[in-house]
Amino acid sequence: MTTGQISDQTPADASATTLPAAAPAATAPTTAQPLDTSIDTSLETPPTDAPTDPSRVPAGPGTRATAPVTDAVRELRRRGERALQAIAFDGIGAGYGEAFPAKGGQLACGEWLLGELEPGAEVLDVGCGTGEPTVGRLVAGGLRVTGVDLSDGMLELARRAVPEARYHRIDMYDLGTDRAGAAWDVPELGPRGAGRFAAATAFFSLILLPQAEVPTVLRRIRRLLRPGGLLALGMVEADLDHVALPFLGTTLRITGYLREDLERVLTEAGFAVEEQFGLPYAPASTSLPPEEQLFLRCRRVG
Repeated sequence: MTTGQISDQTPADASATTLPAAAPAATAPTTAQPLDTSIDTSLETPPTDAPTDPSRVPAGPGTRATAPVTDAVRELRRRGERALQAIAFDGIGAGYGEAFPAKGGQLACGEWLLGELEPGAEVLDVGCGTGEPTVGRLVAGGLRVTGVDLSDGMLELARRAVPEARYHRIDMYDLGTDRAGAAWDVPELGPRGAGRFAAATAFFSLILLPQAEVPTVLRRIRRLLRPGGLLALGMVEADLDHVALPFLGTTLRITGYLREDLERVLTEAGFAVEEQFGLPYAPASTSLPPEEQLFLRCRRVG
């Protein structure tokens, strides 16, 4: 799910006062829908680079003892929240593109990739949403694109819009890990796929993660890139950390960064930021306020 956006073998995945526009993930929509059972919520040990939560909760009424919130419980909660995000974007569907029709920043980053990459190079679009405009433009330019998303509804729209690309349903948090194969049946996006992609794009998909998880996902994307591989990233400039905000009839938890903080996060994750620019954005939907969008062109270091 992304701004504004599995394998063909699996079913389809500012300031602090302004609402990030180009983003997709949230709490469930008002119409109850069953969770997708393919989202594994078993109490398993999370990947070793997953952040830990040392907080404690009361053991029971009338007692002083407390019990730790274990990594397994924390992971269970996280995966449940991601499932609700996917359901929210199933409901938003094509309405996302209608609210955010202008994609100048994404298109500019796409032209940069087309100018840097050889024909046939493989690109991973993280949070591909409806496939437009990123997947469509890159495919038209002769690149081989794999789009990933957690929303079945978004992936179905992407398959219709750009059938030439490949799509996989997967939680972006599991990219580059063993869970890519074990839970999502796409081992080529796990450790086996290290160094496979010439570039990756992530336009307004990372805004759906807490700040504590963003560096983890960036490092996992880096694993899938070849040495010197490119990353085109879109975020909203805002000092926000997983804040619940109203969005197109539902509620999304949104994360943003001030530009200097975002560049630091990328550098620490193993990327060199070669160019950064901001664009003011006024959504077509009158219910959403203007925002400042950040676009960064990065290269894998090492």
